[in-house]
Amino acid sequence: MTELDVRALQQRLAAFAAARDWEQYHTPKNLAAALSVEASELVEIFQWLTPEQSARVMETPETAQRVADEVADVLAYLLQFCQVLGIDALAALSEKIDRNEARFPVPERPDTLEPRDRHSSE
Repeated sequence: MTELDVRALQQRLAAFAAARDWEQYHTPKNLAAALSVEASELVEIFQWLTPEQSARVMETPETAQRVADEVADVLAYLLQFCQVLGIDALAALSEKIDRNEARFPVPERPDTLEPRDRHSSE
């Protein structure tokens, strides 16, 4: 399997759009809207499933392919959006994780838990 990188995928997407003269439509507003639509199509697959059914969604080949296709559509529009606005998606994600780690520290946990008194509830 060939390792893929974000820039190469963005270049492929840009070339695909340019060959079809679509880049005129790839404004930040339009790409954000398309991203929202594709994310909604992903949500639609899960809309009426129980939590248990949703956990098994990849077990059915047809449904698994639909999920993978929608994930690809979401990622494609996100990468195009980032390219148009000059956002390094991986750097933005890393910086956001850093901020979240500072904002939401791991809660302190006691080193030992006191055993429950088995006789007190009997």
